[in-house]
Amino acid sequence: MENATITWEGPFCGEGNSWFRLGTDLQGNAYIAIAGAEDAYVTDSREALRALILDIKAGKADHLL
Repeated sequence: MENATITWEGPFCGEGNSWFRLGTDLQGNAYIAIAGAEDAYVTDSREALRALILDIKAGKADHLL
C-alpha cells in the first residue's frame, strides 16, 4: 500500500508514552501506527478495525490490562 494516501486521526494517548494513531484511506483500508512512526503501520479493512474497536469496548481485551 505504498501509494495509499492515509488520513490520520489525532493521537490517542494511554498511560505513559503510549501514543497510537488510527488512519483510513479512500480504498476502505484502516491503519494503526505508533505516533511519530506512521510509516510502520498495521493495516486491514475498515470493517476489521471496527470489529477490533467494538471488541475492545466490549471488554474482550481486558485480560491484557
